Amino acid sequence: MVAPQTGAATIGAINIRGVKKTFTHQDGSIIEALSNVDLSVAAGEFITLIGPSGCGKSTLLRAIAGLHPVDAGELTLDGEPITGPAAERGLVFQDPLLFPWLNIHDNVAFGLKARHLYREHKAEVGQFLKLVGLETFGKSYPHQLSGGMQQRAALARALVNQPSVLLLDEPLGALDAFTRMNMQDEIIRIWQERKTTMIMVTHDVDEAVYLADRVVVMCPRPARIEEIISVKRERPRARSHPDFLQLRGKLLKILDFGGQEREPEYRI
Repeated sequence: MVAPQTGAATIGAINIRGVKKTFTHQDGSIIEALSNVDLSVAAGEFITLIGPSGCGKSTLLRAIAGLHPVDAGELTLDGEPITGPAAERGLVFQDPLLFPWLNIHDNVAFGLKARHLYREHKAEVGQFLKLVGLETFGKSYPHQLSGGMQQRAALARALVNQPSVLLLDEPLGALDAFTRMNMQDEIIRIWQERKTTMIMVTHDVDEAVYLADRVVVMCPRPARIEEIISVKRERPRARSHPDFLQLRGKLLKILDFGGQEREPEYRI
């Protein structure tokens, strides 16, 4: 059975201290992707990372996932060093990356089978399909599902491993506006039910404010954390509420997209 997760989360605390990461191009030039990044994420917290394209948000997320070893600094999960990928850190990409030759049930079960845990946890596949609203689509194949439904399947595939941290790399970026807003509500519902720590990369300012406990703003490469904004509004959040719009405006200003009102050049 899927273990119930109620009350405050007790696992899933991420600590990042002085993290640096560089990449070397084929011509030998060095790109500094992350420079002295410090961030603490509490267990069960929802964090969004936002900043200019190419500033290092996804690099930081993949470093937390253990996919990018860092050059300096420290990353820990619940006090233990992160040295590589592990099941307690699930990762969801912008594209669902489902296997087209497997039905949805088998796609979700793939990680369990790879870890030789499927026989013991087979029933949980159906439970997580139900959690994301796909309980009647287990025998369907990816091409038979909409983009939003495929992304739900990708979420279920990550969650079935019961990670203490779920890392989301622009998972809604390819969806249309209405599907995207529905999926945002689904992610919040799952987060509230599971109490899983979530860290999500996004380029959407509204999305960052709508989802997060805190919005982490990153500056252009080499990425550092420029500002952290706490979002105090209770959920569900009204996108038209003055507090929401104020935070949205603050973020746009930090990102240099605030704009300025100008006097008209003519008079009537």
